[in-house]
Amino acid sequence: MKVTAKEVFNIPNILCYVRFLLIPCFVVSYLRAENSRDYYIAASFLLIAGITDLLDGYIARKFNQVTELGKAIDPIADKLTQTAILLCTMFRVKGMFLLVILFAVKECTMGICGFLLLKRNKKLDGAMWFGKVSTAVFYVTMLILIAFPTMKVVWVNLLMIITGAFLALSFLLYIPVYARMFRES
Repeated sequence: MKVTAKEVFNIPNILCYVRFLLIPCFVVSYLRAENSRDYYIAASFLLIAGITDLLDGYIARKFNQVTELGKAIDPIADKLTQTAILLCTMFRVKGMFLLVILFAVKECTMGICGFLLLKRNKKLDGAMWFGKVSTAVFYVTMLILIAFPTMKVVWVNLLMIITGAFLALSFLLYIPVYARMFRES
């Protein structure tokens, strides 16, 4: 993949780089949080990351700035952000470990399938709609959990169940997509 300076420095890719920079900002602010204001600050880093994620995709498609580099780094930024969120909240939210396991199984399986398909000169061209919905639900529920750490356990559990259900559904819907791609290759 040949990358030009124009591709490296286009607006969608710059927004993606910002998302990478927001990860340590979130981690430090969340792990050091002691009061409501601190949690709101940590949540604001995630909100900004979510907005830049939406914007980079919208701008790339709207202004024909989709690049191979962007297609490669965008999902990496997503997965690193989601991993940071899950690992950090695992220390403060009881029961989060199950969500971490589900996320890890889903992402590892999809990563291995993607790698094997690349060896066969096939690749999934961007996220499917159900993957995008799952990611949106993940960000919204985690944003709520992070911004309101003193929420009642019943609500915390409900948010984790919703997130887990969308992760699982997305995983199950990707299976036939990958199976078809393997058959075609």
